[in-house]
Amino acid sequence: MDEKAAGEKRLLQLEELEKFRGNTYKNHKLYKEKMKKWHDKRIRNRDLKIGQKVLLFNSRLRLFPGKLKSRWTGPYQIVNDAGNGNFEIQGSEHGRSFKVNGHRLKLYADETFNEKEESIPLSEST
Repeated sequence: MDEKAAGEKRLLQLEELEKFRGNTYKNHKLYKEKMKKWHDKRIRNRDLKIGQKVLLFNSRLRLFPGKLKSRWTGPYQIVNDAGNGNFEIQGSEHGRSFKVNGHRLKLYADETFNEKEESIPLSEST
């Protein structure tokens, strides 16, 4: 066993390991950039304005939610745009406001049923 040859062999192995680590670091950085582009491309920006009515998605409704129970609660009114896609909303029941992420909100369609416009005859004489 030659100590000098073993030492040189060990140095070569360490150099190869350092090259492998450098390549791995570069590949990981490229992968993260690619995934960030993919993720950012799929983010939908919400065009919500102060004063609009919205529904809030309740993500904590998991235990026995019921077959037909909706996960959307509300309506709430947007009080303030907190920036970075966050909004401050206020409920009509208690009047207190809180901040939520804009991805948990969707516009509330405030349509009322008008009996005169929506009447359909059930029987038609032929």
